[in-house]
Amino acid sequence: VQLQASGGGLVQAGGSLRLSCAASGRTFNNYAMGWFRQAPGKEREVVACINTWLGGSAFYADSVKGRFTISRDTAKNTVYLQMNSLKPEDAAVYYCAAAKGPYYSATSVRDYGYWGQGTQVTVSS
Repeated sequence: VQLQASGGGLVQAGGSLRLSCAASGRTFNNYAMGWFRQAPGKEREVVACINTWLGGSAFYADSVKGRFTISRDTAKNTVYLQMNSLKPEDAAVYYCAAAKGPYYSATSVRDYGYWGQGTQVTVSS
């Protein structure tokens, strides 16, 4: 099982990036998928999560509400994170992850059992 995150990079404050996370080795259609980030010296924190049941509901951290959008393409086994109006405090390594089990509403780090390798997002002021 592999989760491959991509799309990170350097962007100016106010700019946008789109992260992608492609899963291989198994399908996660009935698993919650999420994006997390970890800045130097800080704990890993949730950014956004999405499921495919309950109408594909999404959860966002307060710090990114209205700026970030999580989506997924189950046919491609891929989840995305559109990040707009980026701020310097958004800079971190971003990780995608899949929940520990199917039909498991997962909104915290401990709820996730499959992790990608991370992609660096740098925001210049």
